Order: sequence, then structure tokens, then C-alpha cells
Amino acid sequence: MAGERMAAEIAEQPAVLDSLVARRGDFADVAALIAARKPRFALLAARGSSDHAALYAKYLIEVLLQLPAGLVSPSTTTLYGARPDFTDVLYLSVSQSGGSPDLVAATEAARAQGALTVAVTNTPSSPLSDAAELSVDIKAGDELAVAATKTYSATLLSLYLLIDAVRGGSAEAVQGIGDLASTALAAPVEDAVERFRAIERVVTTGRGYSSATAAEAALKLAETSYLAARAYSGADLLHGPVAAVDEHTGVVAVTSRGHGGAALLDVVQTVCERGASVLAVGSAAQDTPADLRVAVPETAEEVAPVLEILPLQRLALGLSLVRGVDPDNPRGLHKVTRTV
Repeated sequence: MAGERMAAEIAEQPAVLDSLVARRGDFADVAALIAARKPRFALLAARGSSDHAALYAKYLIEVLLQLPAGLVSPSTTTLYGARPDFTDVLYLSVSQSGGSPDLVAATEAARAQGALTVAVTNTPSSPLSDAAELSVDIKAGDELAVAATKTYSATLLSLYLLIDAVRGGSAEAVQGIGDLASTALAAPVEDAVERFRAIERVVTTGRGYSSATAAEAALKLAETSYLAARAYSGADLLHGPVAAVDEHTGVVAVTSRGHGGAALLDVVQTVCERGASVLAVGSAAQDTPADLRVAVPETAEEVAPVLEILPLQRLALGLSLVRGVDPDNPRGLHKVTRTV
């Protein structure tokens, strides 16, 4: 049946997340080696959904570790041959498959230039794991649907466990995450599916940690339902793109309790006033003027993206099915994308 694999993998996530927390000692071992090296700053390399997980990690590193962090462009190494000095730099490469040649090459080059390289992947035997000095296995199990679901949330939680351990944390904020994930997955999305089924243009938006969720939601809607979906920071949206928002636009606003959610309230008000169909998703969804709201359990703000994405995965699944698309096999896509 269409979407059978994606639906099954979405449903596996509470158990996958619980198993990661149970393995937090594995992350603490790698974190201790990172902390001992005292990196000056961090760089993150990734593609696709993993790029959105890396954006989440960027916020974690800058806020929780108080270290500058940036997203690298692998092509500066693979296409242009750049070899900057990476002495005392933490270089995190994030890839579910660990098989993209450009990420492998960029990681090898960073290691040769003095970086402490760490691979975060669902494939511990991958070329990326071999290229990096250290590696973290997210152990989400095989993922057969083309659209990443359980590997995405597991990557987010793995990055949180790793970075929390670097700062000396005890993973207290993610205790019981499996039960919270089950609650988030039970949130009804049918009204949103019905409202968005005839829309061709979608804008997703968030602030702070939730910017990663907005980016991943746009990708899921585009690859499973063939929607023209674009993600913006709430701040960037008001700097110009909001002019294109009207009654023919669907807006997904990711808003959880905390600084990011509070900063997004004015954005939600603005797009509502422009007549868009607005769906708010997150633990602060009920605080917004959106006409559609999907609430998820409240957590520490830095953990919220692990839960926010879950009903949005179900939205993408539901929309693809009512639009006659098989989300397990989107046209022109493959599970592993090899870029150079």
C-alpha cells in the first residue's frame, strides 16, 4: 500500500528515541574526548534532512556550549580545493547513510587540516565513519521509505545527547521522551490535511531551535506531496517574503514555549491578517491566532524540535496520500543521494 513504509517508520519513533536515551553512556564517552580537546569553535557538514539536524546542532552548540558554530559548504573543499586551517576545530559530519562522497571528502580534508572530526550516522560501517576520528551511531534501524522520519528525529536526539554530555549534562530534559513522542504522534492532523490538500504553495517558519523543524517540514512537504514549499526564519519572512503570502498560501508556523516561540507570535499574526491558511504546531500552538493548531507536549525549549517534527511528518504523509502520491517512492528520488 502507498505510504505503508513511511507510516510504519513514523510509528517506530517513540521506541527509537527511548533506546537512544538508554544508550546515553555511549554519547558521554565521545563527549568526554571532545571536551578534553577544548575546541575553539564548531563546524557542521551535512546534506538534506541531515542539514536541518545540523542547523539544530548549531543552536545547541552556540547556546549550550557558548561556542561559535557554523554550517560548512562541502563544495569549497570538493570543487574549489580549499584547505583552511582547522586546528582546534570540532568538525561534526551528519549523514544518515554516511555515503555521500562530498561529505566523506570534506571530512577527510578537515581531519588532515587538524580538526577533531566526528561522524553522526545511522550506518556505522559507512565511509563517513571511517573518515572521521570519532563516530556516533544513532542506531535507528533500517529506514526503507525514501523520506527520512525516524532517522531524522533520532539524529536530533543523538546530537542533543552528545552536546548535552559535552557540557556535563545528565540528559534530564529528555527523560520519558518516548512517551512524549507517542503523545505528539497522536495529535490530530486530519483538519490540516483537508485544509492543505488543494494548496500548491506553502511557507514554513520558525525561530531559534524551531528553525530546523520549519526547514525539515518544508522538505517533507516538497518531497512527499510535490508542494512548492519554502522555509524561512520568522525574522527573515518579515523582511520581504511575506509579500508573497496571501489567501492562496498555506503557512506552517512552528512555535513552542520559549524564546523562539514568543518571537514568532507577531509573525503568525501577520500571516493570519494576510488571509493565509495558517497551521501552528508546537507546545505554544494554542497561544497563537492560527486557525489550525496542533499541540505537542511541552519540554525544555532545546528539546522541542525532537517532538515538533512528528505531527508534521504525519501531515506530509496524509497530504501525499490524499493527493495521490506514494510517499515511499517519490518520483526522481533515491534513499541515498550521492553528491560530489
